[in-house]
Amino acid sequence: MSREQQRAELHRTIWNAANQLVHGGVLTPVQFMNYMLGGLFYRFISENISDYLNKKVQSTGDNNFDYAAITDEMAENARQATVEEKGFYILPSELFVNVAKKAKDDANLNETLEQVFKNIEGSAIGYESEDDIKGLFDDFDVNSKNLGDTVPKRNEQLRKLLEVIGSLQMGEFADHVIDAFGDAYEYLISMYAANSGKKGGEFYTPQEVSELLTKITLVRKTEVNKVYDPACGSGSLLLNFAKILGKDNVRQGFFGQEIILTTYNLCRMNMFLHNINFDKFNIANGDTLKDPQHWDDEPFEAIVSNPPYSIKWDGDDNPVLINDPRFSPAGVLAPKSKADLAFVMHMLAWLATNGTAAIVEFPGVLYRSGAEQKIRKYLIDNNYIDCVIQLPANLFFGTSIATCIIVLKKSKTDNATLFIDASAESVHSGNKEKLTAENIDKILNTYIERTDKTYFARLVSNADIAANDYNIAVSSYVEQEDTREVIDITQLNAKIAEIVKREDELRKAIDSIIADLEGGSYE
Repeated sequence: MSREQQRAELHRTIWNAANQLVHGGVLTPVQFMNYMLGGLFYRFISENISDYLNKKVQSTGDNNFDYAAITDEMAENARQATVEEKGFYILPSELFVNVAKKAKDDANLNETLEQVFKNIEGSAIGYESEDDIKGLFDDFDVNSKNLGDTVPKRNEQLRKLLEVIGSLQMGEFADHVIDAFGDAYEYLISMYAANSGKKGGEFYTPQEVSELLTKITLVRKTEVNKVYDPACGSGSLLLNFAKILGKDNVRQGFFGQEIILTTYNLCRMNMFLHNINFDKFNIANGDTLKDPQHWDDEPFEAIVSNPPYSIKWDGDDNPVLINDPRFSPAGVLAPKSKADLAFVMHMLAWLATNGTAAIVEFPGVLYRSGAEQKIRKYLIDNNYIDCVIQLPANLFFGTSIATCIIVLKKSKTDNATLFIDASAESVHSGNKEKLTAENIDKILNTYIERTDKTYFARLVSNADIAANDYNIAVSSYVEQEDTREVIDITQLNAKIAEIVKREDELRKAIDSIIADLEGGSYE
């Protein structure tokens, strides 16, 4: 079976589980996702720890060693060293494979799982990884009435979940299974985002858009020091750097902040599921604009983000913010009703001198007046905007709006801004638009070449942008091709004259026939 066939089979199994547990009336889509992701995470870290310990012991010559088969008492010897390296510990009896094997006969399965999860989190207490592990299973509520009105009913659903998760064909853990776990995780999140409306899509950026953002920040680079997303959602934007560069080429790790607690937990799980060790990521929970958590980690060489569109924030109601070094340089704060450019200013402040930031934005920030115009003035006059890319409509889950990308740099070689009109660069897929590999390459190559392309790109001096009231909407600078049919008026008039002449001849012929009939004999 090819890798694509394996992926399709994996997705089919997950979809069948969703049909059984969601469409069967047991769980809502978001409940299903929380339980499925939590269970998938539990299986992953169980196999991760087993593989780690098996290799350690087998390297000493005991080729038949199987961590899952030894006693808990024997396993305790390796606890401290393993937690220091991996960030957590799981006793053999509490591994996914052993709990799932006994689930059918476990009348207290809910209590068993609750204790296992507490023990996994408890294993990190007092260690460097404590904050990275804490609360990861909070959304896997084994006693929730959503699973059933009685304990036996809840346990039956928990058994089904363990059975489904255990049936997912991941292959041998050492044989690139990390890709399979990560793929299953991303499929679950995208499935939820696609079927849950605006709420579901808030934390998920389509993979193709994520790839484009990442590649823009990596032009002419084979490694970066640190990557950052101030509104990281489930972490898919950050993880693209591991896919494209390789995780070891993100030298100092992955940094992000997420305001929604459940999504923050998803992001941390996602890091582990893509085999990013606890000491290589720093994901924080909280409001980035009011309480940023990475002052000691900035600046960042690569920043990517799809911040929430036009959300409310304190703005000038909070006297502290105007003096905040992230926002004060512009001399004005983003409007209280629209925090879009507050995120832009935050990212610019934390961007390294040799870095690039690629930010998905609501199109209104490109042309609205007032405080936003003053912030754009600051950005253009200081030559921080490298490029503005107009994206196609209907790319994102939860909205059909045609978004854009603003690219920021602090060390440009010219005093101009590139505008790219990629509004037609997509194909229709299901009920959404999608960027193809060819679309991504065309946009990226145009960004790299930084020259005019008829009807697609234009390099505009910042002086000209200033003269246009600091409007940076792509449509103001890139002429759209007129695809209407060109009509030759002279030829059209000649055709009309010919038609009129022919009509006149036909009319005369008809009149003649009528005259003959009226004057004829009917003998």
